[in-house]
Amino acid sequence: MSPSDTTPPQAIVTGGATGLGLACARKLLEDGFHVLSLGMDEEERIDHPHYVHRRFDVTDRKAIADLAHDTQGLDALVNAAGIILHEGREFAGDGFDKVMAVNLGGTQQLCFALHDALVARRGAVVNFASMWSIFGSSRNPAYSASKGAVLQLTRSLAHAWGGSVRVNAVAPGWIRTRMSQAAMSDPARAEPILKRIPAGDWGEPADVAAAVAFLVSPAARYITGVMLPVDGGYSIA
Repeated sequence: MSPSDTTPPQAIVTGGATGLGLACARKLLEDGFHVLSLGMDEEERIDHPHYVHRRFDVTDRKAIADLAHDTQGLDALVNAAGIILHEGREFAGDGFDKVMAVNLGGTQQLCFALHDALVARRGAVVNFASMWSIFGSSRNPAYSASKGAVLQLTRSLAHAWGGSVRVNAVAPGWIRTRMSQAAMSDPARAEPILKRIPAGDWGEPADVAAAVAFLVSPAARYITGVMLPVDGGYSIA
């Protein structure tokens, strides 16, 4: 957005009504954005005049094309939509493909489809990578593979799009969300995880939202192609 532009900044947040996406939507609203939340689930409703939630499947190419057609200018795209499958389902072909389609495919398709709208406002993208972008998970091969690919997609688009659109990623660690509740509530898993985190505590969704808000802000104007871990130091311990 140019300094002389008085149009309120526009943001799209996928997965914007649950977990980390919801926290991002709240933070962007606080920062003056008009926020369109897209996702299949709605954890809680946000009552704000500049917030709209729409049921949306990030793997639906027709819906994405329609969204792009209706979006003339975009200041921030936050790709927070993602899934993880447990009980070994990611080791089956269908389960693996489903996770890849949402986590990587959805992110890629939204970035490509909304490129022109982002260019029009010199916007910024923040993709959701993960600590599993750095190392693998014995429990979740598809989730790990998809998040590793999101990191490389982020770097590639940052290079390809140069000064017209900044593209970065955040890599959340152990954050208090529904996705991590099983591990946090199991003492056998939680104790060794907490011992490894230099910060000494679980992260909060607001910690991730603050990092996202920074990366889409003018304060980060010279930052592109990075993955910012928000993990209390877990990935370097």
